[in-house]
Amino acid sequence: MSSMSRSQRIADAESAVAEVREAFEAAGIVLPSLRVDLPSCAGEATRPLIDLGRCNLDLARKLASVLRGCAR
Repeated sequence: MSSMSRSQRIADAESAVAEVREAFEAAGIVLPSLRVDLPSCAGEATRPLIDLGRCNLDLARKLASVLRGCAR
């Protein structure tokens, strides 16, 4: 991944965010702070990170419930 340019890494990370957002939305979950962690895209040898962000307690419990259902 280190051979990718910064703009390519950011575009790849944005694509991953879109995939995660769509998957969560399909499960009825909206993470309001879901985004690319831009500082992780800055260095040449770094890998982009996705910031799942913050959510309220109800959303956290719904997310836990969905994940438990997927783990079966």
